[in-house]
Amino acid sequence: MLGIDDYVQGIVSGDRAILGRAITLIESNRRDHQQVAQELLTRLLPRTGNACRVGVTGVPGVGKSTFLDAMGTFLTRRELRLAVLAIDPSSSVSGGSILGDKTRMERLARDSRAFIRPSPSSGSLGGVARKTRETILLCEAAGYDVVFVETVGVGQSEIMVAGMVDSVLLLLLPNAGDELQGIKRGILELVDLVAVNKADGDRLAAARQACQQYLAALKFVRPSSPNWKPPVVTVSALEETGLAELWDQIEAHRRALQDSGDLEEKRRQQRLQWMWSLVEESVLGSFRSDPGIVAALPDLEQQVVAGEITPTLAATRLLELTRSAKRG
Repeated sequence: MLGIDDYVQGIVSGDRAILGRAITLIESNRRDHQQVAQELLTRLLPRTGNACRVGVTGVPGVGKSTFLDAMGTFLTRRELRLAVLAIDPSSSVSGGSILGDKTRMERLARDSRAFIRPSPSSGSLGGVARKTRETILLCEAAGYDVVFVETVGVGQSEIMVAGMVDSVLLLLLPNAGDELQGIKRGILELVDLVAVNKADGDRLAAARQACQQYLAALKFVRPSSPNWKPPVVTVSALEETGLAELWDQIEAHRRALQDSGDLEEKRRQQRLQWMWSLVEESVLGSFRSDPGIVAALPDLEQQVVAGEITPTLAATRLLELTRSAKRG
């Protein structure tokens, strides 16, 4: 394994191979790997925080990966360095992951200014990888100007990604009437930008109509910031149209956050939420691995399933077991 100095030097110099190895290190659950990873992140912290962080979400089939391939290529042509953290859905049965994003982003995969990292979600809430936040920091330390986080778009993932990025971009399809019914109000309150994708060919008129309908719908939704009203634009990843306008809006949103002081405050709150989420995860892990809990859990679960006791009573008994163990 590389030493800390090797990792730091390689990442700062933009070595993509070493960056990839560092991400693998922070994704590892081995205790010794985690110790090295945290020391590495601490060393790199002064070099982080300069990238534009954008979360990209949308229903399956909206074309997120194809869009990112087009948008990423547009940005690298402007000589920006781009990282795409693509979160793949892991199998709930085998824990496997398709990890096929590089095949769906063919141009970016060959672009020296781009870095694509597919990561399995490993069953974490909302399909967002547990270590994505730390991966963002590594990419920033490596000098990437823009970091896109592509979610699986499964409902809760929008909430998770909003806690780690500056801007949340929602991709939608031209069939506004049907899709509006399926979009939860809470999700619309999280987004900062909306783009109607696949606005090309015989779908162009429908996309423009959808754009107006989404704008009308957003008027009844509380925006994520009082200093910003989410715009709605049309884009075509196929024809590469609308990308410049969308990027202008992303930059305008970032400027609005910086000018109002909301950007730094948002990131401060995100860091605190990150800390507490890790605490909660660790406490729950310790709870579930407690020998007393492991022994009592199957019987209590069976009683809950059979309707013999309430879930509240079962939870109370489990918590009493841990309190008894501490007193003992």
